[in-house]
Amino acid sequence: MITKEDIINQLRHVHYPGFTRDIVSFGVIRDAIFENGRVEIVLSFTTEAPDKRGQIQEGIRKALSSLPEVKEINFKVVDIPQGSPRDRAMLERKEIPGVRNVIAVASGKGGVGKSTVAVNLACALKMLGRKVGLLDADIYGPSIPIMMGLYDRPGLAEDQKFIPPQKFGLAMMSLGFFIEGDSPVIWRGPMVTGAIRQLLYDSQWGGLDDLVVDLPPGTGDAQLTLVQLAPLKGAVIVTTPQDVALVDARKGVSMFQRLEVKIFGIVENMSYFICPHCQHETDILSRGGGKREAERLSVPFLGEIPMDSSICSGGDGGVPIVIQSPESEVSRAFLHLAQSVVGQLS
Repeated sequence: MITKEDIINQLRHVHYPGFTRDIVSFGVIRDAIFENGRVEIVLSFTTEAPDKRGQIQEGIRKALSSLPEVKEINFKVVDIPQGSPRDRAMLERKEIPGVRNVIAVASGKGGVGKSTVAVNLACALKMLGRKVGLLDADIYGPSIPIMMGLYDRPGLAEDQKFIPPQKFGLAMMSLGFFIEGDSPVIWRGPMVTGAIRQLLYDSQWGGLDDLVVDLPPGTGDAQLTLVQLAPLKGAVIVTTPQDVALVDARKGVSMFQRLEVKIFGIVENMSYFICPHCQHETDILSRGGGKREAERLSVPFLGEIPMDSSICSGGDGGVPIVIQSPESEVSRAFLHLAQSVVGQLS
């Protein structure tokens, strides 16, 4: 005879609509009862739309129908108002000791320069006289150590908290500090969640104005974990001008809005190319797509970041362009981005 645990484990294969995370970890399943071939699933909903509820129930039916002992599936729905204990448990956000503002830098797809924007945004915030930290939450592909030229392992305080290594006046934490060489990170979702929680809360950040969090691309476990754990002040969405990137940027905006996180705005990276010889501007990737998308979604447009070979060489060499060439047009664009974010924070 199958047990409640067997049923719950089977339901872990059912994704919550629009996310890669399953309905069990999302808190939708309140109970599962099995008796004489009949399963009753107790669902706990808050504000889910009727079509989303239907998708969840259909996903449960498909998952449980593969169990030969299950002959009948019924549902009991419990509606819980917002602000309830379950709501607070789902979004159990608590302050990060020593951090005032948590700023997420996200993108719907990879390859748009999200980490470049995160690194240079953090450096630009530092140039504005703020105390800044940088958290690399891209567990599978941590790039902050390379882009910042920092490979020191974090120290350990007496209370066993990590002491983030520093460079350019920024306190930094990344899983990359703990990985040997090119070793891949082969983890399932719960391990990613645990790693992000530990990097956030087991680090001595030391009184920061801003903690910039470089998220992996997409709308999966890392993004949902950060939103559930940390009191985000807002998110910067990075895109490039072409339509294939804008479609995914739209998904990123939608995800944060559904989770009631403020959107600081959209920034268009690789907006245009500046010739290093004559300084002529060339629109290689259909410049202006990010601005049009921001207007369509009614969110702020945070500016255009031009293409410049110095961005690549700076990232590969561990010296961000904002530090390397603070008077360049690219650095001024990042400084404008930082000023826009600070303006919304205040």
